[in-house]
Amino acid sequence: MERVNRILSDDIYKKYLEKNNEMEADRKFCRHNMAHFLDVARIGAILNHEEAYGQEQEIIYAAALLHDIGRWKQYEDGTPHEKAGAEFSAQILLRCGFTEEESKIIQIAISNHRNTEIKEEKSMSGLLYQADKKSRPCYICEMEKECNWKEKRKNGKLDI
Repeated sequence: MERVNRILSDDIYKKYLEKNNEMEADRKFCRHNMAHFLDVARIGAILNHEEAYGQEQEIIYAAALLHDIGRWKQYEDGTPHEKAGAEFSAQILLRCGFTEEESKIIQIAISNHRNTEIKEEKSMSGLLYQADKKSRPCYICEMEKECNWKEKRKNGKLDI
């Protein structure tokens, strides 16, 4: 997990994470912060093991840590955060020792993590989609009644 730890200490990554935190300081609903990123990573690792996705743990963690890193850009100018996150992740991944091939797999997963068409794929994209959606504890959220997620998308129970 050496390369994942490099992401966590990367100055640009930390800057984008701080921008997310600033933009969501008053947000009542689910936040796009380190707690969420780690939940997605751990759920992804469990799904990978239990459902045989065949992904490397370091790739799962890198994708999870980076998948919402562009959220601040969406708040700032409307750029979809999955697009911004895929773009921002490229430079971070290469600096942290990921190969161009690994970086491309992670970027594709990030750019697709809101795409319902890939949710059943046994790929890094499908895994990140599933882990991201399963990470939200709607069943204990105080804001659940006000949340704009459709009922069928909300997690009404622990699903891992």
